Amino acid sequence: MSQPHSPLRIRLLRWSVPILAAPLAGCNWVVMNPSGDIALQQRDLILISTALMLLIVLPVMALVVVFAMRYRATNKATDADYDPDWDHSTKLELLIWSAPLLIIIALGALTWVSTHKLDPYRPLDRIDAKTAVDPKVKPMTVEVVALDWKWLFIYPDLGVATVNELVLPTNVPVRFDITASTVMNSFYVPELAGQIYAMPGMKTQLHAVANKPITSTGFSANYSGAGFTHMRFAYKAMDKAGFDAWAAQVRASKVSLDRNVYLALARPSEKAPVAYFGATDPKLFDAIVNLCPKPGQRCMSELMHVDMMGGAGKESAHDTQGLQYDFPNSHVIEQSDQNKGQETAPDAPGAPGPHHEPAIDHSNHSGADAHAQHR
Repeated sequence: MSQPHSPLRIRLLRWSVPILAAPLAGCNWVVMNPSGDIALQQRDLILISTALMLLIVLPVMALVVVFAMRYRATNKATDADYDPDWDHSTKLELLIWSAPLLIIIALGALTWVSTHKLDPYRPLDRIDAKTAVDPKVKPMTVEVVALDWKWLFIYPDLGVATVNELVLPTNVPVRFDITASTVMNSFYVPELAGQIYAMPGMKTQLHAVANKPITSTGFSANYSGAGFTHMRFAYKAMDKAGFDAWAAQVRASKVSLDRNVYLALARPSEKAPVAYFGATDPKLFDAIVNLCPKPGQRCMSELMHVDMMGGAGKESAHDTQGLQYDFPNSHVIEQSDQNKGQETAPDAPGAPGPHHEPAIDHSNHSGADAHAQHR
């Protein structure tokens, strides 16, 4: 009776598989096929861990079906094997307990090794699986600041900075120093490495390397307010010649990133355009980390030093000048600022804002086009 229906079932199976898989066609598989060595190692960790767990999950699922079919009430062939008084089998107990135990041991060892090997604070010891890092090569430093709702990248080695565009040279170790201006965010470039939290008053680190030229996107992986959806930036990895040309283009900008420009830039805004700064204040990032980019504000490092020395005495209880760090009297946003998040950055041409805000260079360049497609 079932034979005439078999071709129909096969045809239904052939048609249903593509239909069920269709929703996956729009997925971006960058996490499974990244271009950075750290991201590749993290991908391998995911695959190996999943495979180890499936070693026990798949046989159990298969045996559930086998037992249900073999010992069903209508299967008379197994009546002779039925033993309602069975209660123990040493061999079966060893199999049941040893397999999960071995898998847990393997997962524990893998987790232990990977936790140390992929520690984001650990300097890189290799460019890829076949190339070790030259100990004479100094890692490139990029200082990352998560703003509301955009990203600021400072290149202290080059003396330049950008907004919403991260460009790296290929096969060069990079150390990211990461912080935030007002709220907790998460710095994530799937092509490069896993996400790292960005927190006000703290500095986190990430060591990574780009192994091949690519154009992609980075974003915040932690909800941070109304403009979170558009908190994306263009990510590019270039060869040395391309990176040097890009750096020269940024240096050509006549706008400098000093503290006044930073305070204007840090006001909440959405869909901020890419901007270039040809010069930067070398102490700006440390001031941001210590919550004191605003003139007259006392840095957290200074207060911690005072505490370490035993405090400033009872008279300091009334000395609160320069000690207000939280909204609305934060180190970034003035109490009178009613900015609720604009469609463009307050420093962008045509955007609302104070009349005396410093100008920021939003000149045309390839990064702007790469960023625009993700809006």
